[in-house]
Amino acid sequence: MNEELNTGITETNARPASRHRTRRGYGRTALAAAAVAGLGLVWTGTAQAATPSTAKATPTCSAAALKATFGRQLAGGMNHQGVVIRLRNLSGRTCALRGYPGLGLENSAHKAITTHTHWGDTWYAKDPGKKTLVLKDGQSAEAVVAWTHANTGTSGAVHASYLEITPPASTKHKTLAFHQWVDHGDLSVTALAGHIDVTD
Repeated sequence: MNEELNTGITETNARPASRHRTRRGYGRTALAAAAVAGLGLVWTGTAQAATPSTAKATPTCSAAALKATFGRQLAGGMNHQGVVIRLRNLSGRTCALRGYPGLGLENSAHKAITTHTHWGDTWYAKDPGKKTLVLKDGQSAEAVVAWTHANTGTSGAVHASYLEITPPASTKHKTLAFHQWVDHGDLSVTALAGHIDVTD
């Protein structure tokens, strides 16, 4: 974009009339450039034909395009528990995901349970941060979900039967069986990534 504009005029062998026309033409060019600048446009020094872009944005993966599954089950001390969730693109075309999955707990009757979802690091994995993931058909993205169950069977915990997983930028969710006690309905989740290293 920052091309140098060659405005040098060789006048050594030019006749006076020619010099006059050249300068007058240069003056018109300068005026045109000033007009362009006044319109807030960028002067590149060369005329370029406007061609429509052929690049198409990769569509966001919809909930219908994805299959949700559980991966590795995670356990550890201090009443921590977790699981890797995977979203696999089965749409037949390439689509993209970016950010954190939405989560929600349901009881055995599929009624929503008050759920608090925290984005970022979990007990088992560092948060990879938001990155755009381009998934070809058959490829997956994953995130790590973690919670505690110190208060199993008490009023400080909720008993869930299902987990709702909402892909980023979607208003619809996938539902998986999830028979777990979760303290206060609090879940932590990392951003989606192609792969997340976990420890337990």
